[in-house]
Amino acid sequence: MTAILYDFPKSAAFGRVLPKSKIYEYGSPSAAVKELFVRQVDKIVWQYKLAPETVNLKPSQAVPEIQVFSISLKGGDLKPEVLRCIDQAIPFPIIFELKYEGKVKPVAALKRPSEADSTKWVISEYFDGDWVSADMQRKPLPLVFDLEALYEYLLALLMPYPPLPAEDLPARVARMELFRLKQRELERCEARLRKEKQFNRKVEINAVLRQLKNELDQLTGKKCT
Repeated sequence: MTAILYDFPKSAAFGRVLPKSKIYEYGSPSAAVKELFVRQVDKIVWQYKLAPETVNLKPSQAVPEIQVFSISLKGGDLKPEVLRCIDQAIPFPIIFELKYEGKVKPVAALKRPSEADSTKWVISEYFDGDWVSADMQRKPLPLVFDLEALYEYLLALLMPYPPLPAEDLPARVARMELFRLKQRELERCEARLRKEKQFNRKVEINAVLRQLKNELDQLTGKKCT
């Protein structure tokens, strides 16, 4: 999916380097996740604070502010556990921009306050765009009425498939998460089929594969065949 980079307003510029130690303090990562930070992350910059006073948009309980974090990588890969740790440490929705060798990739998860405990956040799986040149022309932010609408707009751009009729963003995210789950099931099933020697078992596995492919077609909005 071709990524779109946005020209965040200068009034929202924050530009502070965020030490990994601060993330550790508030995100409480495991030793394995700390190791990922060390191996994969060069620098984290809190680039922008999109807030009522900086972008003149109304807040909501779910989206009081939007933060934009720039993460310079040591290599071209970043495990989602790193992003999840940062999201758990910062009590606001975040749009990430990963940077590596002159390229940028936007990444984000749907992040909302927990209904059971308003001090905690529920974080979906992560969605991303393609790597694009850091020099590409950025687009102005869309015209919206509030921060929640802006957040949903920015996140929807990272969804791999279009919305279904009357589908809101949380339902769309849940559908994409289920799609990924079924896709992993399909890959495991295909691996079993390649190893299977018995004809009867191959027939059974192929039946399961057909069912999974139909379910994936439904989840992407295609008609089942």
